[in-house]
Amino acid sequence: MTGTAVADHRLEFASPPDDVTCVHDFLAAVWGAEPSVGIEDRMAFELAVVELASNVVEHAGGGERVACSLSLAVSGRELEAELTDDGLPASVDPAGAALPDASAESGRGLALVGMVVDELRYERAGDRNHWTVRRGRV
Repeated sequence: MTGTAVADHRLEFASPPDDVTCVHDFLAAVWGAEPSVGIEDRMAFELAVVELASNVVEHAGGGERVACSLSLAVSGRELEAELTDDGLPASVDPAGAALPDASAESGRGLALVGMVVDELRYERAGDRNHWTVRRGRV
């Protein structure tokens, strides 16, 4: 994270029983604690974080419980989130994510994330998936 961190926020959740509702609630609390973050940044960053969390909840577990950790750092210049989970390795390359054909019923998630953030990274370290998104503040 570039710039001086204003605050760091953290959420631990597991799916099941948790779903993306806990991520929405977490982000609502973060925005309440960080009134300097403008609506454009909030909306774009929330879309990115919720989409990533949705993908983890839907795909990483392979039918098993997945333990997740979400941290969000806010500085005067940017927002950064790190989402980690102990699920299956991701089978996609976020750098190559593109919007599918208009008739496709899925597959838009990572492409949408890439459209609203400045950086989207994924790596597998040990038995954990690490997703990072970063967005410069408007």
